[in-house]
Amino acid sequence: MLLIKNGKILTMAGKTYEPGEVLIKDGKIVYVGEQADVSLGEEDTVIDANGLWVMPGIIEAHCHIGISEEKEGQEQDDCNETTLPITPYIRALDAVNPMDAAFHNAIQAGITSVMVGPGSSNVVGGQFLFMKTHGRVIDDMVIKEPAAMKVAFGENPKKAYKDLNTPPASRMTIAAMLREELFLAKQYQQKKEKSKDVEGFEEDFRLEAWLPVLKGEIPLKAHVHRADDILTAIRIAKEYHLKLTLDHCSEGHIIADEIKNSGYPAIIGPGMSCRNKLEIKNVDFKTPGVLAQKGVKVAITTDHPVTLIQYLPICAGLAAKKGLGVEEGLKAITINAAEICQVDSRVGSLEAGKDADIAIFTGNPMEVFTHTVYTIIDGAVVYQWSDEDNNND
Repeated sequence: MLLIKNGKILTMAGKTYEPGEVLIKDGKIVYVGEQADVSLGEEDTVIDANGLWVMPGIIEAHCHIGISEEKEGQEQDDCNETTLPITPYIRALDAVNPMDAAFHNAIQAGITSVMVGPGSSNVVGGQFLFMKTHGRVIDDMVIKEPAAMKVAFGENPKKAYKDLNTPPASRMTIAAMLREELFLAKQYQQKKEKSKDVEGFEEDFRLEAWLPVLKGEIPLKAHVHRADDILTAIRIAKEYHLKLTLDHCSEGHIIADEIKNSGYPAIIGPGMSCRNKLEIKNVDFKTPGVLAQKGVKVAITTDHPVTLIQYLPICAGLAAKKGLGVEEGLKAITINAAEICQVDSRVGSLEAGKDADIAIFTGNPMEVFTHTVYTIIDGAVVYQWSDEDNNND
Protein backbone atom coordinates (compact mmCIF):
# COMPACT_ATOMS: atom_id res chain seq x y z
CA MET A 1 0.00 0.00 0.00
CA LEU A 2 0.92 3.66 -0.37
CA LEU A 3 -0.29 6.26 2.15
CA ILE A 4 -0.12 9.99 1.44
CA LYS A 5 -0.61 11.92 4.66
CA ASN A 6 -0.62 15.45 6.11
CA GLY A 7 -1.28 17.12 2.75
CA LYS A 8 -3.87 19.54 1.49
CA ILE A 9 -6.09 17.05 -0.37
CA LEU A 10 -8.00 18.68 -3.24
CA THR A 11 -10.29 15.86 -4.31
CA MET A 12 -11.92 17.85 -7.17
CA ALA A 13 -15.09 16.04 -6.13
CA GLY A 14 -16.47 18.85 -4.02
CA LYS A 15 -14.38 18.44 -0.88
CA THR A 16 -10.94 19.49 0.37
CA TYR A 17 -9.22 17.94 3.38
CA GLU A 18 -6.55 20.02 5.12
CA PRO A 19 -4.80 18.02 6.35
CA GLY A 20 -5.99 14.76 4.88
CA GLU A 21 -4.89 11.34 3.70
CA VAL A 22 -5.08 9.23 0.56
CA LEU A 23 -4.62 5.46 0.76
CA ILE A 24 -3.70 3.46 -2.35
CA LYS A 25 -3.74 -0.29 -2.84
CA ASP A 26 -3.14 -2.30 -6.02
CA GLY A 27 -3.10 0.81 -8.16
CA LYS A 28 -6.47 2.10 -6.94
CA ILE A 29 -7.55 4.70 -4.40
CA VAL A 30 -9.19 2.95 -1.46
CA TYR A 31 -9.63 5.90 0.93
CA VAL A 32 -9.69 9.70 0.82
CA GLY A 33 -10.41 11.67 3.98
CA GLU A 34 -9.08 13.06 7.20
CA GLN A 35 -7.38 9.91 8.49
CA ALA A 36 -7.17 6.39 7.09
CA ASP A 37 -7.85 3.58 9.55
CA VAL A 38 -5.05 1.28 8.45
CA SER A 39 -2.03 -0.52 9.84
CA LEU A 40 0.94 -0.36 7.49
CA GLY A 41 3.55 -3.06 7.12
CA GLU A 42 7.24 -2.79 6.38
CA GLU A 43 6.62 -3.27 2.67
CA ASP A 44 4.21 -0.32 2.54
CA THR A 45 5.22 3.26 1.65
CA VAL A 46 4.33 6.57 3.28
CA ILE A 47 4.64 9.99 1.64
CA ASP A 48 4.52 12.89 4.09
CA ALA A 49 2.87 15.69 2.11
CA ASN A 50 3.00 18.27 4.90
CA GLY A 51 2.70 21.72 3.32
CA LEU A 52 1.99 20.27 -0.13
CA TRP A 53 -1.03 20.17 -2.43
CA VAL A 54 -2.30 16.68 -3.31
CA MET A 55 -4.49 16.55 -6.41
CA PRO A 56 -5.77 14.20 -9.09
CA GLY A 57 -3.26 13.86 -11.91
CA ILE A 58 -3.64 16.63 -14.47
CA ILE A 59 -5.40 15.78 -17.73
CA GLU A 60 -4.69 17.13 -21.22
CA ALA A 61 -7.97 16.86 -23.14
CA HIS A 62 -6.62 17.44 -26.67
CA CYS A 63 -3.07 16.98 -27.93
CA HIS A 64 -0.77 15.25 -30.39
CA ILE A 65 1.89 13.97 -28.03
CA GLY A 66 3.74 10.98 -29.44
CA ILE A 67 2.29 11.58 -32.91
CA SER A 68 3.90 14.96 -33.60
CA GLU A 69 7.25 14.35 -31.94
CA GLU A 70 9.72 17.02 -30.96
CA LYS A 71 12.19 16.34 -33.76
CA GLU A 72 11.11 18.07 -36.96
CA GLY A 73 10.61 16.26 -40.22
CA GLN A 74 8.22 13.80 -41.81
CA GLU A 75 9.90 10.86 -40.09
CA GLN A 76 8.74 12.09 -36.68
CA ASP A 77 5.35 13.48 -37.72
CA ASP A 78 2.43 11.08 -38.11
CA CYS A 79 -0.26 13.59 -37.21
CA ASN A 80 -2.05 14.00 -40.54
CA GLU A 81 -2.83 11.79 -43.51
CA THR A 82 -2.88 14.53 -46.13
CA THR A 83 -3.61 12.37 -49.16
CA LEU A 84 -7.32 11.78 -48.50
CA PRO A 85 -9.69 14.27 -46.83
CA ILE A 86 -11.92 11.57 -45.28
CA THR A 87 -10.08 9.01 -43.12
CA PRO A 88 -12.32 7.83 -40.25
CA TYR A 89 -10.61 4.43 -40.09
CA ILE A 90 -7.12 5.60 -39.06
CA ARG A 91 -6.30 5.16 -35.38
CA ALA A 92 -4.00 7.11 -33.08
CA LEU A 93 -3.22 3.77 -31.46
CA ASP A 94 -1.06 2.90 -34.46
CA ALA A 95 0.99 6.10 -34.42
CA VAL A 96 1.67 7.19 -30.82
CA ASN A 97 5.30 6.68 -29.85
CA PRO A 98 5.56 6.31 -26.04
CA MET A 99 9.29 7.08 -26.34
CA ASP A 100 8.54 10.68 -27.30
CA ALA A 101 10.45 12.86 -24.81
CA ALA A 102 7.35 14.99 -24.31
CA PHE A 103 5.82 12.21 -22.20
CA HIS A 104 8.57 12.76 -19.63
CA ASN A 105 7.90 16.52 -19.72
CA ALA A 106 4.22 15.81 -19.10
CA ILE A 107 4.98 13.59 -16.12
CA GLN A 108 7.28 16.23 -14.64
CA ALA A 109 4.34 18.66 -14.81
CA GLY A 110 2.01 16.27 -12.99
CA ILE A 111 0.13 15.34 -16.17
CA THR A 112 -0.92 11.71 -15.84
CA SER A 113 -3.29 11.18 -18.79
CA VAL A 114 -3.94 12.64 -22.21
CA MET A 115 -6.39 12.57 -25.11
CA VAL A 116 -4.31 11.98 -28.25
CA GLY A 117 -5.20 11.80 -31.90
CA PRO A 118 -4.82 13.00 -35.50
CA GLY A 119 -4.48 16.62 -36.48
CA SER A 120 -6.83 18.90 -38.35
CA SER A 121 -5.76 18.70 -41.99
CA ASN A 122 -8.62 16.36 -42.91
CA VAL A 123 -12.37 16.90 -42.82
CA VAL A 124 -12.44 13.57 -40.98
CA GLY A 125 -9.09 12.89 -39.37
CA GLY A 126 -9.60 9.60 -37.56
CA GLN A 127 -9.88 8.11 -34.09
CA PHE A 128 -8.49 9.60 -30.89
CA LEU A 129 -7.52 7.57 -27.83
CA PHE A 130 -7.24 8.39 -24.14
CA MET A 131 -4.11 7.11 -22.40
CA LYS A 132 -1.75 7.34 -19.43
CA THR A 133 1.52 9.22 -19.84
CA HIS A 134 3.74 6.54 -18.28
CA GLY A 135 4.75 3.34 -20.02
CA ARG A 136 6.57 1.82 -22.94
CA VAL A 137 3.81 -0.24 -24.58
CA ILE A 138 0.94 1.84 -25.93
CA ASP A 139 -1.59 -0.99 -25.59
CA ASP A 140 -0.94 -1.10 -21.83
CA MET A 141 -1.27 2.69 -21.46
CA VAL A 142 -4.72 3.05 -23.07
CA ILE A 143 -7.77 3.86 -20.96
CA LYS A 144 -10.26 4.28 -23.82
CA GLU A 145 -9.88 3.50 -27.53
CA PRO A 146 -11.45 4.78 -29.64
CA ALA A 147 -12.25 7.80 -27.52
CA ALA A 148 -13.44 10.28 -30.17
CA MET A 149 -13.68 10.87 -33.91
CA LYS A 150 -11.73 13.88 -35.14
CA VAL A 151 -13.36 16.25 -37.62
CA ALA A 152 -12.13 19.67 -38.70
CA PHE A 153 -13.61 22.88 -40.04
CA GLY A 154 -12.11 26.09 -41.37
CA GLU A 155 -8.68 26.97 -42.63
CA ASN A 156 -6.72 23.77 -42.04
CA PRO A 157 -8.63 21.40 -44.37
CA LYS A 158 -8.83 24.16 -46.99
CA LYS A 159 -5.06 24.74 -46.88
CA ALA A 160 -4.17 21.05 -46.84
CA TYR A 161 -5.87 20.36 -50.17
CA LYS A 162 -5.45 23.74 -51.84
CA ASP A 163 -2.57 22.65 -54.08
CA LEU A 164 -3.80 19.09 -54.69
CA ASN A 165 -6.77 20.08 -56.86
CA THR A 166 -8.91 17.99 -54.49
CA PRO A 167 -11.89 19.06 -52.37
CA PRO A 168 -12.40 20.76 -49.99
CA ALA A 169 -11.66 24.27 -51.18
CA SER A 170 -14.39 26.03 -49.19
CA ARG A 171 -16.21 25.88 -45.88
CA MET A 172 -19.34 24.84 -47.77
CA THR A 173 -17.57 21.78 -49.13
CA ILE A 174 -16.11 20.84 -45.75
CA ALA A 175 -19.61 20.77 -44.27
CA ALA A 176 -21.04 18.95 -47.29
CA MET A 177 -18.33 16.28 -47.23
CA LEU A 178 -18.90 15.62 -43.52
CA ARG A 179 -22.67 15.47 -44.02
CA GLU A 180 -22.28 13.03 -46.91
CA GLU A 181 -19.98 10.81 -44.86
CA LEU A 182 -22.41 10.80 -41.92
CA PHE A 183 -25.30 10.11 -44.31
CA LEU A 184 -23.50 7.08 -45.73
CA ALA A 185 -22.54 5.91 -42.26
CA LYS A 186 -26.14 6.20 -41.06
CA GLN A 187 -27.37 4.20 -44.05
CA TYR A 188 -24.73 1.58 -43.35
CA GLN A 189 -25.73 1.38 -39.68
CA GLN A 190 -29.41 0.91 -40.57
CA LYS A 191 -28.60 -1.72 -43.18
CA LYS A 192 -26.42 -3.63 -40.74
CA GLU A 193 -29.03 -3.48 -37.97
CA LYS A 194 -31.74 -4.75 -40.35
CA SER A 195 -29.61 -7.52 -41.79
CA LYS A 196 -30.96 -10.91 -40.79
CA ASP A 197 -27.88 -12.72 -42.02
CA VAL A 198 -25.33 -11.26 -39.59
CA GLU A 199 -22.53 -13.56 -40.68
CA GLY A 200 -23.21 -12.87 -44.34
CA PHE A 201 -23.33 -9.09 -43.95
CA GLU A 202 -20.55 -7.42 -45.93
CA GLU A 203 -18.82 -5.01 -43.58
CA ASP A 204 -17.33 -1.73 -44.80
CA PHE A 205 -14.00 -1.00 -43.13
CA ARG A 206 -14.36 2.77 -43.42
CA LEU A 207 -17.97 3.01 -42.29
CA GLU A 208 -17.54 0.57 -39.39
CA ALA A 209 -15.44 3.26 -37.69
CA TRP A 210 -18.52 5.50 -37.47
CA LEU A 211 -20.69 3.10 -35.48
CA PRO A 212 -19.41 4.17 -32.01
CA VAL A 213 -20.15 7.78 -33.00
CA LEU A 214 -23.64 7.05 -34.27
CA LYS A 215 -24.42 4.98 -31.17
CA GLY A 216 -23.37 7.85 -28.90
CA GLU A 217 -20.48 5.90 -27.40
CA ILE A 218 -17.89 8.51 -28.42
CA PRO A 219 -18.20 12.14 -29.57
CA LEU A 220 -17.23 13.99 -32.66
CA LYS A 221 -14.13 15.95 -31.71
CA ALA A 222 -14.43 19.11 -33.77
CA HIS A 223 -11.51 21.38 -34.61
CA VAL A 224 -13.26 24.77 -34.61
CA HIS A 225 -11.85 28.24 -34.07
CA ARG A 226 -14.12 30.79 -35.77
CA ALA A 227 -17.65 31.46 -34.52
CA ASP A 228 -19.29 30.37 -37.77
CA ASP A 229 -17.31 27.11 -37.80
CA ILE A 230 -18.38 26.43 -34.21
CA LEU A 231 -22.01 26.89 -35.22
CA THR A 232 -21.60 24.67 -38.28
CA ALA A 233 -20.21 21.88 -36.11
CA ILE A 234 -23.13 22.26 -33.71
CA ARG A 235 -25.62 22.31 -36.58
CA ILE A 236 -24.32 19.07 -38.12
CA ALA A 237 -24.03 17.28 -34.76
CA LYS A 238 -27.63 18.21 -33.98
CA GLU A 239 -28.81 17.03 -37.41
CA TYR A 240 -27.40 13.57 -36.74
CA HIS A 241 -28.07 13.55 -32.97
CA LEU A 242 -24.39 13.13 -32.10
CA LYS A 243 -22.24 13.91 -29.11
CA LEU A 244 -19.73 16.69 -29.78
CA THR A 245 -16.81 18.48 -28.17
CA LEU A 246 -15.86 21.94 -29.41
CA ASP A 247 -12.06 21.87 -29.52
CA HIS A 248 -10.11 25.17 -29.55
CA CYS A 249 -13.34 27.20 -29.62
CA SER A 250 -11.30 30.39 -30.01
CA GLU A 251 -14.28 32.65 -30.68
CA GLY A 252 -16.52 30.88 -28.18
CA HIS A 253 -16.83 34.03 -26.09
CA ILE A 254 -18.50 35.75 -29.06
CA ILE A 255 -21.33 33.18 -29.20
CA ALA A 256 -21.39 32.05 -25.57
CA ASP A 257 -25.19 31.86 -25.36
CA GLU A 258 -25.44 29.70 -28.47
CA ILE A 259 -22.81 27.29 -27.13
CA LYS A 260 -24.59 27.12 -23.78
CA ASN A 261 -27.89 26.37 -25.53
CA SER A 262 -26.26 23.63 -27.61
CA GLY A 263 -25.35 21.68 -24.47
CA TYR A 264 -21.91 20.82 -25.83
CA PRO A 265 -18.66 21.26 -23.84
CA ALA A 266 -15.60 23.21 -24.99
CA ILE A 267 -11.91 22.34 -24.86
CA ILE A 268 -10.22 25.72 -25.18
CA GLY A 269 -6.74 26.55 -26.38
CA PRO A 270 -3.93 26.78 -27.23
CA GLY A 271 -3.62 30.25 -25.77
CA MET A 272 0.16 30.58 -25.62
CA SER A 273 0.82 30.64 -29.35
CA CYS A 274 1.04 33.26 -32.07
CA ARG A 275 -1.98 34.32 -34.09
CA ASN A 276 -0.61 32.77 -37.28
CA LYS A 277 -4.00 32.20 -38.91
CA LEU A 278 -6.90 34.50 -39.65
CA GLU A 279 -9.35 32.29 -37.78
CA ILE A 280 -7.47 32.68 -34.47
CA LYS A 281 -7.18 36.47 -34.49
CA ASN A 282 -9.56 36.61 -31.49
CA VAL A 283 -7.76 34.06 -29.30
CA ASP A 284 -7.90 35.23 -25.68
CA PHE A 285 -7.54 33.60 -22.28
CA LYS A 286 -10.86 35.20 -21.33
CA THR A 287 -12.80 32.67 -23.42
CA PRO A 288 -12.91 29.84 -20.82
CA GLY A 289 -14.19 32.21 -18.14
CA VAL A 290 -16.89 33.71 -20.36
CA LEU A 291 -18.17 30.25 -21.30
CA ALA A 292 -17.93 28.84 -17.76
CA GLN A 293 -19.94 31.75 -16.41
CA LYS A 294 -22.67 30.84 -18.91
CA GLY A 295 -22.68 27.28 -17.61
CA VAL A 296 -20.63 25.63 -20.35
CA LYS A 297 -18.34 22.84 -19.15
CA VAL A 298 -14.79 23.79 -20.17
CA ALA A 299 -11.37 22.18 -20.26
CA ILE A 300 -8.04 23.73 -21.22
CA THR A 301 -5.68 22.39 -23.89
CA THR A 302 -2.14 23.13 -25.04
CA ASP A 303 -2.75 21.35 -28.35
CA HIS A 304 0.80 20.04 -27.86
CA PRO A 305 3.16 20.62 -29.59
CA VAL A 306 1.56 23.97 -30.53
CA THR A 307 2.11 24.92 -26.89
CA LEU A 308 4.36 22.50 -25.02
CA ILE A 309 2.36 20.11 -22.88
CA GLN A 310 4.22 20.88 -19.63
CA TYR A 311 2.72 24.38 -19.69
CA LEU A 312 -0.86 23.13 -19.42
CA PRO A 313 -1.19 24.15 -15.73
CA ILE A 314 0.15 27.62 -16.58
CA CYS A 315 -2.39 27.96 -19.40
CA ALA A 316 -5.11 27.12 -16.88
CA GLY A 317 -3.65 29.76 -14.56
CA LEU A 318 -3.78 32.43 -17.26
CA ALA A 319 -7.42 31.51 -17.91
CA ALA A 320 -8.09 31.69 -14.17
CA LYS A 321 -6.54 35.17 -14.12
CA LYS A 322 -8.77 36.32 -17.01
CA GLY A 323 -12.05 35.31 -15.38
CA LEU A 324 -12.21 31.53 -15.06
CA GLY A 325 -11.16 31.62 -11.40
CA VAL A 326 -8.92 29.29 -9.42
CA GLU A 327 -11.47 26.55 -8.68
CA GLU A 328 -12.75 26.32 -12.25
CA GLY A 329 -9.20 26.56 -13.54
CA LEU A 330 -8.23 23.47 -11.57
CA LYS A 331 -11.39 21.68 -12.69
CA ALA A 332 -10.58 22.50 -16.30
CA ILE A 333 -7.44 20.33 -16.12
CA THR A 334 -8.84 17.58 -13.88
CA ILE A 335 -12.47 16.55 -13.42
CA ASN A 336 -13.95 18.66 -16.25
CA ALA A 337 -11.40 17.27 -18.69
CA ALA A 338 -12.17 13.73 -17.50
CA GLU A 339 -15.92 14.21 -17.88
CA ILE A 340 -15.60 15.77 -21.34
CA CYS A 341 -13.37 12.88 -22.43
CA GLN A 342 -15.84 10.40 -20.85
CA VAL A 343 -13.24 8.77 -18.59
CA ASP A 344 -14.32 10.25 -15.24
CA SER A 345 -15.17 6.80 -13.87
CA ARG A 346 -11.42 6.21 -13.66
CA VAL A 347 -9.59 9.56 -13.47
CA GLY A 348 -10.09 13.25 -12.79
CA SER A 349 -10.79 13.23 -9.04
CA LEU A 350 -9.54 11.63 -5.84
CA GLU A 351 -12.27 9.15 -4.92
CA ALA A 352 -12.28 5.58 -3.69
CA GLY A 353 -12.31 3.12 -6.58
CA LYS A 354 -10.62 5.38 -9.10
CA ASP A 355 -7.16 4.91 -10.58
CA ALA A 356 -4.42 6.14 -8.26
CA ASP A 357 -3.22 8.88 -10.61
CA ILE A 358 -2.06 11.66 -8.32
CA ALA A 359 0.10 14.77 -8.53
CA ILE A 360 1.67 16.41 -5.48
CA PHE A 361 2.80 20.03 -5.74
CA THR A 362 4.54 22.63 -3.58
CA GLY A 363 1.48 24.82 -4.08
CA ASN A 364 -1.04 25.76 -6.74
CA PRO A 365 0.14 24.11 -10.00
CA MET A 366 -1.26 27.03 -11.99
CA GLU A 367 1.45 29.31 -10.54
CA VAL A 368 4.80 29.48 -12.32
CA PHE A 369 6.98 28.99 -9.22
CA THR A 370 5.23 25.79 -8.15
CA HIS A 371 7.16 22.51 -8.39
CA THR A 372 5.78 19.04 -8.99
CA VAL A 373 7.12 16.98 -6.08
CA TYR A 374 5.61 13.60 -6.97
CA THR A 375 3.73 12.19 -9.93
CA ILE A 376 1.96 8.91 -9.23
CA ILE A 377 0.33 6.77 -11.93
CA ASP A 378 -1.57 3.59 -11.13
CA GLY A 379 -0.25 3.79 -7.57
CA ALA A 380 3.42 3.88 -8.57
CA VAL A 381 5.70 6.89 -8.09
CA VAL A 382 6.91 7.64 -11.63
CA TYR A 383 8.51 11.01 -10.85
CA GLN A 384 10.02 12.62 -7.74
CA TRP A 385 11.40 16.15 -7.78
CA SER A 386 15.03 16.79 -6.91
CA ASP A 387 17.46 19.72 -6.97
CA GLU A 388 18.82 18.34 -10.26
CA ASP A 389 15.39 18.79 -11.85
CA ASN A 390 15.36 22.37 -10.60
CA ASN A 391 18.65 23.02 -12.38
CA ASN A 392 17.32 21.47 -15.59
CA ASP A 393 14.07 23.44 -15.68
